[in-house]
Amino acid sequence: MNRSFYHYLMTLRGPNHLDPVTEFANEAGKDIQFPKHSSDYEELSDYLEMNVDYLASMDVFDAAWEQYLENNHAS
Repeated sequence: MNRSFYHYLMTLRGPNHLDPVTEFANEAGKDIQFPKHSSDYEELSDYLEMNVDYLASMDVFDAAWEQYLENNHAS
């Protein structure tokens, strides 16, 4: 069973705020409206583009998404 993107993202949290993906994960962990059970790129992308101000660039989401796909493929 594949885990949701949010579940994967929470494994990337940490104190290193210099890394954009880690900073994204930290902020998403505080976002109570984040679609926690979704594994759908379009749904997540739309949510992030229209509802959050903590993501400086969608490139950060895309990088995290690629990591997520690679991680789930290896599982």
